[in-house]
Amino acid sequence: MLERLLLVSTLLALGALAYCAFRRYHVRSVAVKAAADPLLLGLKPDVPAIVYFTTPGCVPCKTQQAPALDRLQVQLGEAIQIVRVDASEDSEAAARWGVFSAPTTFVIDPRQQVRQVNHGVADTHTLLRQLEQAR
Repeated sequence: MLERLLLVSTLLALGALAYCAFRRYHVRSVAVKAAADPLLLGLKPDVPAIVYFTTPGCVPCKTQQAPALDRLQVQLGEAIQIVRVDASEDSEAAARWGVFSAPTTFVIDPRQQVRQVNHGVADTHTLLRQLEQAR
């Protein structure tokens, strides 16, 4: 029994490490391409942004992610820019950014560099923390 518990713990730790490594890789690979990406061309300089990928059939996008982003917009006002992208309509953008599920959010610092990626729902508190770290 103890061996199984140790095995499960080890596998969970390895999975967590692999996911963290994947997120770092994803941020780095997108950061290289994002500087010239058409999605970021209209952004105001020196204002952080969130690029939010969604789809029409994404229930968590409608019930959790969109309200979290709306709260963030109300809290920060002009101090944040939110770019909403329908991944089903703009599949080329989703491919450029490496999006494979919705919702996916990218935190962009004031110098328009990608700093964080969230696969799945990211609540308002998490996004605020990530924006603070990106400044």
